[in-house]
Amino acid sequence: MAKIAFSDVKLRSLPPPERGQLSYWDETLPSFGCRVSQGGTKTFVLNRDNSLITIGRFPILSLSKARGEAKRLLAEFTLGRVRPQSITYQQAVQLFLEDKAKARRSRTVKDYKRLLNRLPFKGQLSEINHEEASRKLGRFTSEGERDHLLVAAKVFWNWCNKRRYTTDNPFTGLSTHTRPTRARVLSDDEIRCIWRACEADRGKAIAREQRESLLEDPPSIPLAFCTIVKLLILTGQRRGEIAALRSDFFKDDLCTLPASLTKNGREHSFPIGALCAATLPRNVTGYMFPARGTLTKPFNGWSKSKAALDKLSGVSTWTLHDLRRTFATRLADLGTPPHIIERLLNHVTGTVSGVAAIYNRATYLPEMREAVDRYEQYLLKVLKKA
Repeated sequence: MAKIAFSDVKLRSLPPPERGQLSYWDETLPSFGCRVSQGGTKTFVLNRDNSLITIGRFPILSLSKARGEAKRLLAEFTLGRVRPQSITYQQAVQLFLEDKAKARRSRTVKDYKRLLNRLPFKGQLSEINHEEASRKLGRFTSEGERDHLLVAAKVFWNWCNKRRYTTDNPFTGLSTHTRPTRARVLSDDEIRCIWRACEADRGKAIAREQRESLLEDPPSIPLAFCTIVKLLILTGQRRGEIAALRSDFFKDDLCTLPASLTKNGREHSFPIGALCAATLPRNVTGYMFPARGTLTKPFNGWSKSKAALDKLSGVSTWTLHDLRRTFATRLADLGTPPHIIERLLNHVTGTVSGVAAIYNRATYLPEMREAVDRYEQYLLKVLKKA
């Protein structure tokens, strides 16, 4: 937590972070701070119980007036005089969704809308208490759905607290189910079996997909899925990113995923090796792996295709995401530095983090290319084994 002596001159000189937001805190007034965004916007905030209350923007609001407002709010909190605004649950949800739509992906906003609408709260937001929240959440017997609802509800109520629609989060104290962290790394033999299963079924898939009659039986494993799996093995990217690949993402030996596609919301460029380039579909425009029956959506037939691949390959108890973990592990085994692995995986955190990450703009493309070439040479040896 960076603490500095606030002054007008000091606030004007605060540099914007390379990504996201960075908060500075006043040495003279506890909990009073200034949050600087990537675009250079500077906002006065007050930290109350790890929730930020927005006071106003600098320099539209002067430092002296912002500090005065912060002192007033702190006094009111101490004396218990803060009263929530009059707003219903549904009104607050609508405002929340409108706010999130400004900076979040449309899929994320749709998920929030679906989850929050599944919690049938009525009446004033400030009248919803812990007992009611716990009771409504307890109606969901599926652990996964309950956990998603709980996370969405906590995010929503924290957002409401910052805007003083409420003074408490009724979901505080409720926890998601603890699940063991997956640590599955596939062996060389398993990778070889999966790859060969994709190759063995490829001929069948091509023959069947080229049949003119739509009444013919579909391939046991779609050709697109076979190619996606091989690209997951080769690149270590997430399955949704590979499924949504477009021809215009590629230039020479570089693939660039737009920020709207990546999980962390930042553009990601990574080199592709010779084997990867040979695996990519040729002479296509738009989505490389369109969904069945449409060219406007990416591939989405995961469950049945994965089950068929398990049966054909003989490899079980694994997920497609395990290929990403396996990719990272093999790179480490081959001597790839951790920060290069992190760059290839598009991880925000890693060995270069904090302030160093903000000012470190190196792309490490030569080192990434070297790591990819070394990995493909290793993979070719694995695939050639009897």
